Amino acid sequence: MTATASPQTTVLAEQRIDGPSRPVKHRMSGKALRWQIGLYVLLIVLAVIYLYPFLVQVATSFKTDAAAAADPISLAPQPFTWAAYERLFLNSDFPVWFGNSVVVTLFVTAGRVFFNSLAGYALARLQFRGRGVVFAALIAVMAVPTVVLLIPKFLVINQLGIYDSYAGMILPLLVDAAGVFIMKNFFESIPPSVEEQARIDGAGTFRIFWSVVLPMARPALITIVILSFQGSWNELSHFVISTQSPELTTLTKGVAALASGQLSQGSQFPLKLAAAAIMTIPVAVVFFIFQRRIMNASEGAVKE
Repeated sequence: MTATASPQTTVLAEQRIDGPSRPVKHRMSGKALRWQIGLYVLLIVLAVIYLYPFLVQVATSFKTDAAAAADPISLAPQPFTWAAYERLFLNSDFPVWFGNSVVVTLFVTAGRVFFNSLAGYALARLQFRGRGVVFAALIAVMAVPTVVLLIPKFLVINQLGIYDSYAGMILPLLVDAAGVFIMKNFFESIPPSVEEQARIDGAGTFRIFWSVVLPMARPALITIVILSFQGSWNELSHFVISTQSPELTTLTKGVAALASGQLSQGSQFPLKLAAAAIMTIPVAVVFFIFQRRIMNASEGAVKE
């Protein structure tokens, strides 16, 4: 009696002889390859156009006044000099401006992270009369241009007696509508069952917020940190209407005055661009440190 090999046995035998199957590599057609190359070339050109002004700014900050005036868009400082930076830190009020900006930015960033989280959690979870009206008012505030609120803000600051002080610079910036909106939306994505379990264990509302919900909102918190740091560091209009003393001048206000020519004579392009270059460093550092943490806005949320 002769045994006949089944098709399955034949396939297995062929796999043992020929070895494991290898993935088939699909070659890109010539037209698709040309399209891809053209796309990369376009992206590179756009990147160069976008970055070139910043490169000119950095390069000009290392030039002399004469070289900057003669060839303002050259990327090769001839001669190379640190004179602009030495003048900024040794012979100007730039360190005072920088210190004021650091103090205000740190307090405002910490305050916005805390108060925006509290307000967002209250709007997302707490049941109280008028919650819809408060949220509608929040959306309305986001739609109002900032310049429209400058005069009312000045009147309130002056009436409270905090004009020309750190309190007048910091307190009005501790909460922003966009941050509350972001935190509210994120808290609503967290299942209420997580809080119910903590409530059964005897935790109060603030304890649930602080120990249970807030650690789960890390992506949203990092987003608030970046936006708050950038917004308070680059803020100008609020500091214009809240202070007048030179010792309370922030970096944005001082650099704006320097760029407009109020503090110096002549073009002085290296000095102005050196101040602007230093001003961009902290925001760039914060963004590059935390940028990967804000890509996934739902990270940390528990799904049912």
